[in-house]
Amino acid sequence: MRVDKWLWAARFFKTRSLAIDAIDSGKVLVNEERVKPAKPIDIGNLLAIRLGPYTFVVEVLGLSDKRGPAPQAQKLYKETEESIKKREALAFERKAQAQVVQHGEGRPTKKDRREIERFKSGAW
Repeated sequence: MRVDKWLWAARFFKTRSLAIDAIDSGKVLVNEERVKPAKPIDIGNLLAIRLGPYTFVVEVLGLSDKRGPAPQAQKLYKETEESIKKREALAFERKAQAQVVQHGEGRPTKKDRREIERFKSGAW
């Protein structure tokens, strides 16, 4: 089974062309090695898949060249415990560092514009 087909069937990527682009750019490693999209994979292989800031390390449990429903796709792999912990920690850090939008920055609101007009006209 080809790596690009498996990634598509396991629902890591919406299309095979996106899977191929990710493999070519080095975002997918099979057993810690860069591979080509046509590289055959077997049950038991470890795949490291980088999606955005997150990295999934999964073990291949099944092979399928057809894209099915999500519950069926989740049976094709098992994510390692270490990978789950790292992703959760990163998600917590990103959530903690979320930028807080403070009121008053950017364009004035309708209320602000009315106050500015009153101030300019001397009605204050």
